[in-house]
Amino acid sequence: MLARRFGDFATAEDAVQEALLAAATQWPADGLPANPRGWLIQVGYRRMIELVRGEQARRRREDLVARRDPDDRQHAPAADEELTAERDDTLVMLFLCCHPALTSASAVALTLRAVGGLSTAEIARAFLVPEATMAQRISRAKQRIRSSGLPFRMPEPAERADRLAAVRQVLYLIFTEGHTSTAGPDLRRVDLAVEAIRLTRALHMLLPGDSESAGLLALMLLTEARSPARTGPSGELIPLTDQDRARWDAAAIAEGVALVTRALPRGPVGPYQVQAAIAALHDEAPSAEATDWPQILALYGVLDQLAGSPVVALNRAVAAAMVHGPAAGLAALDALADDPQLAGHHRLPAARAHLHEMAGDRARAIADYRAAAGRTSSLPEQRYLTMRAARLAAEPGPTTAQVGPAAAEPGPIAASTSVPGRAQRGEG
Repeated sequence: MLARRFGDFATAEDAVQEALLAAATQWPADGLPANPRGWLIQVGYRRMIELVRGEQARRRREDLVARRDPDDRQHAPAADEELTAERDDTLVMLFLCCHPALTSASAVALTLRAVGGLSTAEIARAFLVPEATMAQRISRAKQRIRSSGLPFRMPEPAERADRLAAVRQVLYLIFTEGHTSTAGPDLRRVDLAVEAIRLTRALHMLLPGDSESAGLLALMLLTEARSPARTGPSGELIPLTDQDRARWDAAAIAEGVALVTRALPRGPVGPYQVQAAIAALHDEAPSAEATDWPQILALYGVLDQLAGSPVVALNRAVAAAMVHGPAAGLAALDALADDPQLAGHHRLPAARAHLHEMAGDRARAIADYRAAAGRTSSLPEQRYLTMRAARLAAEPGPTTAQVGPAAAEPGPIAASTSVPGRAQRGEG
């Protein structure tokens, strides 16, 4: 709302952060206000005026003064918005941050930071780049927004298509971080997952004929449907093979399957629809053993053609192992060993450990599980991988003894490069 009223994205962000800081210090002492959102808006509005006036005093340029004069008549909130602020500008902000004036990588990074609430470190991990690189990218994007004078409004239909791919990827990455947090004590960040679904549903309502937006919503619903069974009483990760499928959200699965079923024939087929189709095959299988792995492998082949990346190839290798045996999957993983995007990432050794376990090579499985545990910042994933290694080490008999598979739950595939939609990250 502040960005819409003042037309200054970067300063509005600063004002909102200061309002949140004031809330964090005052609310515990004074109690929660009757209208928390209205309180934040009023405090942010007052701080915004101070910041804008300070900027005007520093720059002393008449054109800037004319454009940003914080005159109460010009900027005072309307009576119906001052305290209640019912209007939701989040989708507008998504399209604003994904403006063609920014590069795709900068647009996605800025939006994840300003709208999605992800930290710079989390965004850097999602894109597999150093945190300093991502911080510079976000800073440059803010400067570009400031200097461009972009209007705060939903783009016209002709402009919308240019920004839509970046908007979808932002929503996808917000959901992915919510589904499996890259760091911290909890496997999930429920607030991010719920907000991503809400905004994607709003995007689908805005563009009901867009098959990829429908596919993205389907993917989120089908993935989120498994969440009630993904963790145990102490927050521990439960792999797909061990989940109680009766706890899955049947209504979300039905809605997701219906969405992707309608979207695929409409075309054009995109990566989100393909991922939704893969998720649907997992969700509709009555048991892990009944999963249609040949069809999943075929769909990963399609996904590799549409949005090929090392991490899509990693997921495809695991699917190949489930169809053709672990040797086939390990051979495919060997081709990814020197890929710089996967260097230092825990998913490659985790996948390799799983396939070595399938093959009965317990010693290599233990080594790879431990290597993967040392590379992840997610405590639930770290504990799960460490426990897999410990259980295998504790088993009696030779290290070549055959053991059952320990597949982790398939989840959303998230970006690992700076090009939207071109690289994905799988969950197991």
